[in-house]
Amino acid sequence: MAANTNDTYVYTGLPQNWKQTARPRVGINGFGRIGRLTLRAALTMNVDVVAINDPFLTTGHMAYMFQYDSTHGRFNGTVTSTASELIVNHLKIKVYNNKVPGEIPWLDHELDFVVEATGAYTTIDKAGEHLTAGSRKVIITAPSSDAPMFVCGVNLDLYQPYMNIVSNGSCTTNCLAPLVKVINEKFGLQEGLITSVHSLTSSQLVVDGPSNKDWRGGRGALQNIIPATTGAATAVEKVLPEMRGKLTGMAFRVPTPDVSVVDLTCKLIIPATYKEIVEAVREASMNGMKGIIGFTNEMLVSSDFKGSTCSCVFDAQAGLALNDSFVKLVAWYDNEFAYSCRVVSLINYIFAVDLCRSKRRKSDSKMHRRKGDDDDKDHTCCGCLG
Repeated sequence: MAANTNDTYVYTGLPQNWKQTARPRVGINGFGRIGRLTLRAALTMNVDVVAINDPFLTTGHMAYMFQYDSTHGRFNGTVTSTASELIVNHLKIKVYNNKVPGEIPWLDHELDFVVEATGAYTTIDKAGEHLTAGSRKVIITAPSSDAPMFVCGVNLDLYQPYMNIVSNGSCTTNCLAPLVKVINEKFGLQEGLITSVHSLTSSQLVVDGPSNKDWRGGRGALQNIIPATTGAATAVEKVLPEMRGKLTGMAFRVPTPDVSVVDLTCKLIIPATYKEIVEAVREASMNGMKGIIGFTNEMLVSSDFKGSTCSCVFDAQAGLALNDSFVKLVAWYDNEFAYSCRVVSLINYIFAVDLCRSKRRKSDSKMHRRKGDDDDKDHTCCGCLG
């Protein structure tokens, strides 16, 4: 199912057979690391997860894996299960085991969103099966080759209601893009090199084994620092088009279970001292980027950022400057939990915008809009986003 790319579109608000709930109703496809942590985040961020699909897990196994987490600790609540439900804090979540997304009975749950967290359905065509099955929107928890990509704090203003399938990008992109945006807007970013020092993930091998994609990627994750590629620079160009051709980078996979760090080494257009750069990021973290960019002036290490909900935590002590135009900036991110929080943030944003615009359309009876109309450029019609 392709996104509408025509100059005009018709938007008639929420489907008539959906109830206008005060909170988004969400289904999760894939109950792996991101799927489980998205559920944890949703429980504290006003989102109702009402259904989960995973073809490889029983409800009992789901309950066990959700309650006990080797990285983030035991869930602070109650977790039980029945033959067909996962019960978290007395909230009943229906569980399915379908292998084909189009066959999952999402329609039975009047879903606003499906969080596509398997890593297998990352294109509009494949993720579109969730729409066929009854969901109103789909959030892909990975970069996508053709779905619109959104990074909280960076380009949410470009969201339009006709976008039924969107990507939340990658964890590294969610860390890097807000920092790049602040630096570029304040000082101008002429060019930059990115190095991501990334914790291991489930795609890696515990001991040496074959890897057709990248021979080095098949080496034991616990024994090695492994050079790897990263798509973060390309993804930043998608959400910040003004950065096109100005960034490139690589990654190192390291044997730590969680929390990663980005090194942005860049040349500035407007000269600035390192102190001035630090102050600009600190100011952004308290204002426009509050909750997205965190800031620390303490002597911290990776494990200190475990459980951080910020997409990016700027480390003022770790960076340095060669001169007023050439600097190295360092930012930490919990590549699991912070990213999962941004998935839920994106859900809340889209839900609020769609609901508000639906009410507005009904009030003025103008059901046809061009994408360039003023009222579709920014969400200013009410205070529902706080």
